[in-house]
Amino acid sequence: MERKFNAFKGERRPGGPKRPASPRPKQSSLIIGRQPVMEALNSGKPIERIYMLRSATGDIIPQIKEKALAGNIPINVVPVEKLNGLTQANHQGVIALTGQVTYLDLQDVISHVIEQGETPLFLILDGITDVRNIGAIARSAVCCGAQAIIIPDKGIAALNEEAMKSSAGALEKIAICRVNSLLKAIDTLHLNGIKVLSSEMETAIKLYDCDLREPVAVIMGSEDKGVYPALVKASDILFRIPMAGNFESFNVSVAAGIILYEAMKQRS
Repeated sequence: MERKFNAFKGERRPGGPKRPASPRPKQSSLIIGRQPVMEALNSGKPIERIYMLRSATGDIIPQIKEKALAGNIPINVVPVEKLNGLTQANHQGVIALTGQVTYLDLQDVISHVIEQGETPLFLILDGITDVRNIGAIARSAVCCGAQAIIIPDKGIAALNEEAMKSSAGALEKIAICRVNSLLKAIDTLHLNGIKVLSSEMETAIKLYDCDLREPVAVIMGSEDKGVYPALVKASDILFRIPMAGNFESFNVSVAAGIILYEAMKQRS
């Protein structure tokens, strides 16, 4: 199941050193203007997201919104300053950022994995905003035999050139499913007999006590907020990764690697 993906900007903390700025999107990664964006949507060209002026009106605007919704492509409603910051060209209130990843339908991926005679091992990424973490997670996922990564359409880092570089190409070798609701994605997983696990530091169940030989999807939450409470509630099993010392927690990409390696070990 082969796949493919693109880029953004930095900031200065008051009184602090300047952060390295991520590159702005290349002009070649932008589709500028209403009709070009509509044509790209109709042709099925991979699109990461669409930036649309708050006050955008006209007959083609509802068509763009409808097509984007059907393709699970997020639309960011933004002020004109955002669009002007992306390009000096006449954008007509609409700019699309092209993608390097082709997103797949979750049910199609589940069906494909099962038809291949494999046991599903998926990751769900919730609120992870560091592209390097996502790249490292994808790399571990491919190395340990996971078949898919499920991401929300908002609240997660863009799968851009930096993410591709951090993944060492792994993002092209694993199915990426973008959904508009992780809760609905969990419903789909449950309907297909796939258990959902999430990490919880206070639970008694340890990672290696979980049966990872059965079909599972593991939720990885952000380092500052953890897994969203509603997703924790929807999970079948809560587990923790035992640690030798009294420290906060593992980095999310390291934790993902530990979990995936334990799954691979149990399945070997």
